[in-house]
Amino acid sequence: MLINIPSVLSPELLKVLMEMGHGDEIVIGDGNFPAQSMGKDAIVVREDGHRVNELLDAILTLMPLDQYVENPVGLMSVVPGDPIKPTIWDLYRETLMRHGENPAHIEFIDRFAFYERAKKAYCIVATSETEIYANILLKKGVVK
Repeated sequence: MLINIPSVLSPELLKVLMEMGHGDEIVIGDGNFPAQSMGKDAIVVREDGHRVNELLDAILTLMPLDQYVENPVGLMSVVPGDPIKPTIWDLYRETLMRHGENPAHIEFIDRFAFYERAKKAYCIVATSETEIYANILLKKGVVK
């Protein structure tokens, strides 16, 4: 154990966060996200028993977002015609603000475009999140 490291971050995920460089992307997927099939060329880290927002909160305590791009955060857009209104996005906005990030810089990405970005991500984190449309993509910034 270490001090000041959020306990929800597994040793494997901590190692991945350390390995990532500026501009690398990490996806935190909900329980329905096809992490294994999307992550054939990426590292897939299982964080079973954890939810997306608690991992987002923990990751943002250690990793800054990219300040040199317009949208360092991406969310999977609701598929047209789907009546779902993801309330979890409000939690993400609150978490981003708590960590000094601007939630206005969130990009909404079409489902299949999100999948293509996920395939190119450095890492995909598989969670037990039960909310749908809870997938989030983060672009790592520069540690100063």
